[in-house]
Amino acid sequence: MTTLRIELRRRLEFFTGSDVWTTVPGSQEVPAERCALIISDMWDRHWSRGATERVAAMAPHINQLAHRLRDHGAHIVHAPSETADAYARHPARVGVTELARLDPPTPVRLPEPALPIDDSDGGSDTGETEATAVWTAQHPAIDIDPSDALIDDDHTEIYSVLGHRHITTVLLAGVHTNMCVLGRAFGIRTLVGWHVDTVLVRDLTDAMYNPAMPPHVDHRRGTELVVEHIEKYLCPTTTSTGIHTGATR
Repeated sequence: MTTLRIELRRRLEFFTGSDVWTTVPGSQEVPAERCALIISDMWDRHWSRGATERVAAMAPHINQLAHRLRDHGAHIVHAPSETADAYARHPARVGVTELARLDPPTPVRLPEPALPIDDSDGGSDTGETEATAVWTAQHPAIDIDPSDALIDDDHTEIYSVLGHRHITTVLLAGVHTNMCVLGRAFGIRTLVGWHVDTVLVRDLTDAMYNPAMPPHVDHRRGTELVVEHIEKYLCPTTTSTGIHTGATR
């Protein structure tokens, strides 16, 4: 049985109300067959040119991580919201639609302040403001194996996949950190609210943030601020190189 060792990072406020946060490292071991990588909304294209370009650059790296985890027995869950119909006959989608449904509980909502970035303009940093659904599929650079699961933005689907596959730990990669990664039915708030051990892969995510909006930092820093928010209030993060797959017992 392969065991994954995941390097973790959280932020801790030792004195409540001080707003002084300390980065705290840690690690967790989990059997690979109890772990899943959820790939969030890595679409073939986006209404924002900047978002499309960053997804295209990230997709091969997510694909590499998915292959490595799959080869060691972990589950890969593709979640290209609003495009599931394009995969109606794919084994990864058929396997999900044929699952006996498990009724999910209502997620517990954790106390969480407002996000540290203003994305009220839609978050595009390349000038687009018309937020329309132009995506048709997951990015083609990410392989979908027949053994994988392909879900829509649906609480029952992801809860049923987790339950039937006995998944207790979820690694979450993809976009967008401040929107879908947090808020989808398969997102961090839901998973943490179900008491699923959830870890954001922080080097394989990206925010929808326009530096013209508060706090007026560059795009990379905007994403980092959202990651820090997640580490403070929701769950730990790791990196793609912080997931070690060599241990077998």
